[in-house]
Amino acid sequence: MTVRQKLYEGKAKIIYETDDPDILITYFKDDATAFNAQKRGSIRDKGMVNCAISSHLFQLLEQQGIATHFIEQISPTEMRVRAVKIVPLEVVVRNIAAGSLCKQTGLALGTVLKAPLVEFYYKNDALGDPLLTRDRLLLMELATPQQVDQLQQLALQINDRLTQFFLECGITLVDFKLEFGLDRHQNLLLADEISPDTCRLWKLGETDPERRILDKDRFRLDLGEVESAYQQVMDRVLSHT
Repeated sequence: MTVRQKLYEGKAKIIYETDDPDILITYFKDDATAFNAQKRGSIRDKGMVNCAISSHLFQLLEQQGIATHFIEQISPTEMRVRAVKIVPLEVVVRNIAAGSLCKQTGLALGTVLKAPLVEFYYKNDALGDPLLTRDRLLLMELATPQQVDQLQQLALQINDRLTQFFLECGITLVDFKLEFGLDRHQNLLLADEISPDTCRLWKLGETDPERRILDKDRFRLDLGEVESAYQQVMDRVLSHT
């Protein structure tokens, strides 16, 4: 039996090396964290659910011209991916005011934005993943000006595709976080995952501010029924082609 060499372990995933340096294996864990890991727990079958949703959405985006690190799903909780050097930025796209946007601006929860908002956050737990201006981002040399432009363009393209897809699934895509990486040819690829862990998802047509939530906010806010919400997203995503 081949023993895999662990390359990296994060809050929600473990990355393993393979015999090919250009290919890695991502294992999705059931661990759950919130508030910069100040709250910790576990969500039953989260790894399986998020791996299935991410695999489906990566393939959907690939079919629509978005380059990703995804190669194939190899088990219920694992996918084979292209090796990339992660750009140390969280690219957040917002369609509706929620979360930190409401806290920092005073916008009412649920305010529909006139246009999607793209924001960049520094991936640094010690600093609390701060929001960065473009000038600060460039000052810190986290990406080149051309890469920043490309990240913004890709984020908006992905938002267009995912918003429409989720709408067809009966789900409103409120906001979401993306991560990108550079392959050995310096191509930007969409990486990490797309799941209820990284997206705010509301049940379309549900007006109750708690019952509509189908994402990790159920865990963050102790709303209960976390597993069933994740399962519902997976069922809707996988049943829609």
